[in-house]
Parts: sequence; structure tokens; C-alpha cells
Amino acid sequence: MFSLPLKPTIPFTSPASKPLNPPPKCCKSQPQTERGLSFDIGDTFFRHESSTGRDLGVLSAAIYKKSHNALRVLDAMCGCGVRSLRYLVEANADFVLANDANQEYGGVISGNLEKADMEKKRWAVKHLDASRLLTECYLERDYYDLIDVDSFGSESSYLRAAMCAVKLDGLLYVTSTDGYSSGGHRPQHNFLSRSTLAAYGAYVRHMPYSNEIGLRMLIGGAVREASVLGYHVVPLFSYYSYHGPIFRAMLQVRCGKFPIERDYSFISYCIQCGNSRAFSWDKLGQMRCSCNDVPGSLIVSGPLWTGPLHSSSFLSEMLSLAEEWGWTGNGTGKHIGALLKTMIDESDPVLPFGYINMDEIASRAKVNSPPINSLLRALDKEGYATSRSHIASNAIKTNCPMVDCVRLVKELRRSSVTADEKLHSVIEA
Repeated sequence: MFSLPLKPTIPFTSPASKPLNPPPKCCKSQPQTERGLSFDIGDTFFRHESSTGRDLGVLSAAIYKKSHNALRVLDAMCGCGVRSLRYLVEANADFVLANDANQEYGGVISGNLEKADMEKKRWAVKHLDASRLLTECYLERDYYDLIDVDSFGSESSYLRAAMCAVKLDGLLYVTSTDGYSSGGHRPQHNFLSRSTLAAYGAYVRHMPYSNEIGLRMLIGGAVREASVLGYHVVPLFSYYSYHGPIFRAMLQVRCGKFPIERDYSFISYCIQCGNSRAFSWDKLGQMRCSCNDVPGSLIVSGPLWTGPLHSSSFLSEMLSLAEEWGWTGNGTGKHIGALLKTMIDESDPVLPFGYINMDEIASRAKVNSPPINSLLRALDKEGYATSRSHIASNAIKTNCPMVDCVRLVKELRRSSVTADEKLHSVIEA
């Protein structure tokens, strides 16, 4: 007869022998400053390098508050609470719910938020699993204007719950730090390929612009989850940072399903000619590059987001506000201004997905790489759309085919050699 195994006996412990609510672990004080705001990180996980991502989130929140005259923020994985503090002070949020599953962080979080509101009327702290908290907010119809989920790795189980808890037309700030999977390394290993399939519904292989693929994988996963709920998402900006690495996207959640065939498809890269192309769902089984029929020359990843990574109008508002706040002057503020300007350039609708690394062009041309600005000027002169890439400093975005990029690099090299020879002749004379 079948019977369940008995659980091991647990020795009885008198309630008086141990406290029911043990006191929180004491954290050593580690004062920090960011954008003029003082806060303490204690023993929490904190990265100075992530300040740019926090800047972008605060600017977005402030723009939302200005246009909607209301701002309720849920910081689902708040760490020490610096993001929550900045939403309260800089974006003037009406209310911030700061949540971190680690109860030992409670004292540090509360201490930081008290700097914005000693009476504790504009903020609250909770210690729940992020998905559970988001689900509870949905069930209680406690919706938020902005939900910031600064998660770790390829964790995406929160996406559907977050979309249920955010207001329609509200903002969802999503994160991935899984650069290994988004880079498509060793996709034949089941445990790696399964991670991107399970988390974002995409099979990713290595491509020269893998960090942009990481952003498109993250947005594509959100597109998929939104579609299940009858919503669609619009990327307001997408941001990559090499430390971590970190992939972040600010998405606006709107009502109405997104046509699956539009901007959600498959991306290919040909190792023979170096060109990239998007394939729609109805082209599955018919993928090939026009340059050749060499088996294995076409690398395909997907399905991924193939639409724009940014909204140029929203980025322009962010840049104006950053300038108004004095964030784009000398010193550390100069970086955010340059970043936003590059993102605006990247928003040109003529530009395709992906970017081209200067080293790849030089390698195909078999010459030394010219200055990046020289190639941009040459491309502009021939009528191609161009921009720098905020993702890779030594890369460009352009609608110019690789073969013409190679030709222009060779011409620039010949011009440089000719100029050097003339200068040498003048010096000898």
C-alpha cells in the first residue's frame, strides 16, 4: 500500500527560548552622495556606476509627473533605497513604495527616505518577493504610474505581474544583467539556450552587435508578455552600460494588442558579406542572404524587438530637463548630456537595427581603422544616414551596406597615405 514518507521530527523549542521577531542585523554606516543627495548604503549592494540609469529613470519620472500631475512609484527591488529617495526629491513623486526582499535592509532604506519626508506620509517600505508584491498590488487595484524593477541576471518572471500593476499609459523600467546569454555564447548547450527561451522567448546566437541584441531581447520579452494581457509596449529609451553589464529599457504600457508581425521578428547576420536583415514570421524556412548560398553563413536570432529603441521626442524632453537642472554642464553631468544626444541621433527612423564596429570594417578592408569621424563624414557625403552608438564607442549605426563601408575605408586610407607622402616631400624639399 502506498504511503507518504513521514517528515523528520523537529525538536520542540519553547517560545520563550528565542524571540519571535529577531532584531534586524546592524549595518555599518557608509555615507554616499549622488546628485547632491546624501544617503547611506550600509551593507546593501550598491554600484556608483549605475547612477546614469538612475538619472534616466528620474528624468522620465519627472516628465511623467509634469504631464499627468501625479506620480506614484513602486521601486520593486530598491536595495539601499537611493532610487526611491531620488524619485521623492528630484521627480517630486506623490508616493513611493520601496520594496526589498531582504528585511535586514529596512533600517537603511527607512533612514534614507526620512531625508525626504520625516513624517512618512509619502513613502512606505515593504519586504516581499517582487512578483508577490506586484500581484498583491494588482489584486488590491493599487496601481502605480511608474514601476522600477532593477533585477539581477535574466530574471523576468516579474514582467507579467508588473504590467498588471502599472497604470495604462504608465511607465515600466525593466532590467537584465545577463550579458552572457544575450551574447549568444554556446547556444548548443541546453542550460544556456534554455535561459533566453524561458526568460524572454528568444533563441539568441552570437552576433557582432550582441549588446544591442540584449536590449532587443529584453524589449521583445516585454512585448510577448504584454500581448498575452491585451496590451502593447512602446520603448521610450533603451540603455546599455558595460559594467555588469546592464540592459535597461523604459517602456510605456498601452492598451491594445500589438500586431505580432510588426517590429517583432527575427534578426540575421551574414558572416560572408557582413550585412544584417530582419525576417518576418512568414519567411521562416526561407531565410538566406542574397550574397551567397554558402551553408551556415547566416546567423539568426529571435524572435526579438526589431523596432526603434528610443522615442526621439521623449529623449528631447529628457535632454531639455537635464539642461534645466544643470546636469549637462562640466564634470560628471557632461556624460548624461552626451548620452542623450547620441540616443537622439540613434532614433533616426532610417537607421536599421544593429551597429558596425570599426574594427570589423578595417578587417574586411585589410587596412588600419581610420578615425571614426572621418568615416562618418564620408558616409554623410554619400547620402547615408549615420550616428554614433551609445552602446559601443568604436561603432557606428548606418544604412550603408558593409561593402560600401569597406570601399570608403579603403579610399580614406589611400587619401591618408597620399597626404602623408605629400607632407614628407614638402619636408624633404
